[in-house]
Amino acid sequence: MHCLKPESSVSGFSFLPSHVRSRSDHRRYTLGLFAMGNTGSNHRGIPQGKGPNAVGCTDFMMDHTAQGSFFRLYYPCQETEKPDRPDWIPCVAYFNGLADFMKINRSLSETIFNYLFGSFKIPASLDAPFKSNEKCPVVIFSHGLGAFRTLYSAICAELASQGFIVASVEHRDESASATYYLREKTESEKADKTVSITSTSAQDTLIEEWMYYRNLQHGENEFTLRNKQVKQRADECILALDKLMEINSGIPVQNVLKSKFDWTTLENSMDLCRIAAVGHSFGGATVIEALCKDVKFKCGVALDAWMFPLDDEIFPRVKQPIFFINSEKFQWAGNISRMKKLDSAVIQRKMITIRGTVHQSFPDFTFLTGNWIGKLMKLKGEIDSQIAMDLCNQATLAFLQRHLGLHKNFDQWDALIDGQDPNLIQGTNVTMLQSAI
Repeated sequence: MHCLKPESSVSGFSFLPSHVRSRSDHRRYTLGLFAMGNTGSNHRGIPQGKGPNAVGCTDFMMDHTAQGSFFRLYYPCQETEKPDRPDWIPCVAYFNGLADFMKINRSLSETIFNYLFGSFKIPASLDAPFKSNEKCPVVIFSHGLGAFRTLYSAICAELASQGFIVASVEHRDESASATYYLREKTESEKADKTVSITSTSAQDTLIEEWMYYRNLQHGENEFTLRNKQVKQRADECILALDKLMEINSGIPVQNVLKSKFDWTTLENSMDLCRIAAVGHSFGGATVIEALCKDVKFKCGVALDAWMFPLDDEIFPRVKQPIFFINSEKFQWAGNISRMKKLDSAVIQRKMITIRGTVHQSFPDFTFLTGNWIGKLMKLKGEIDSQIAMDLCNQATLAFLQRHLGLHKNFDQWDALIDGQDPNLIQGTNVTMLQSAI
């Protein structure tokens, strides 16, 4: 039997979908959004990577159709005097997607979101030249339900600052709150000169086609939908990896997006023997599905994974090491019992829980809201957001070093893998009933 926690708990970013909210909840959340704007947002921001490398980022879309690959790439870069920091929310359509996901009015939310979050920047230099003194290990990152490619920049930028090349995939399975692909313009659109102004494409014949989050339909079986989505998500992670491998081998690629980044500089830059998958929530399940489908992923890190979408039969087929990093407030016995089905006597499977954390301690929202409203809306836990993120990132780096065979100093954090820190719990804080095991 599949044990499902309410979708409110598994949303990849911060807010409750309407089917678990009352009308008064709508008002409270909308008021909460307004309140966030009065808490001095200029003093907050997404932390920069702590590693020795400056971090660059660029967007990549190969094959403009919905079946193509779309991701944000984070990478070590050359230092620049005046780095061009990209907006955290790339454009207004993503605000619309978040509004749809939250079931609130688009025009109202656009004003609110732009006021609250419109000024925040990603801690990376847009299209900065690639620079690394060695071949870079590769991470494919998968976002949670209702999220998109830019909302985990604190994690992705940290990995890039430590020498990784990271592709943060934007999923097109209708689990993202918003995403897009490009389609050919109609003849009337070609004649309308204003249409080309709105396109992000480097080709004048293409125009954006937006895809928004698809709600569960009345009477629809949720496992059937989520299982189909997790399989597509894993395929999209594998496709992103395939594109990076082509780029690494020197195969000419055409990025259909407008970009100043020189992709040829990535030729022979990646260590393709050292590839990992990392993801949050629905992305955590995606990690496990991707590991099952492709042995090029040598290990996986699942952040507060939502295990519901996965078929039981894939668990014995996953042969790579997996590290579950959980929050204290999200997990429940049914979900943990599914993680424990991956326990192995011969393959390292680890689990830790970060004390005082909530499900939203992993996405960037936790850094962008004031303390009291962040806790009210469950964007922050009792623990300081930076401490929680440091523990997550350091434990991840230690695990990646161990299982990718890296020659770094990340083993200084090996104790965290076993939960040896006052802010960590080895395993889980959830009491497991015999019926759940």
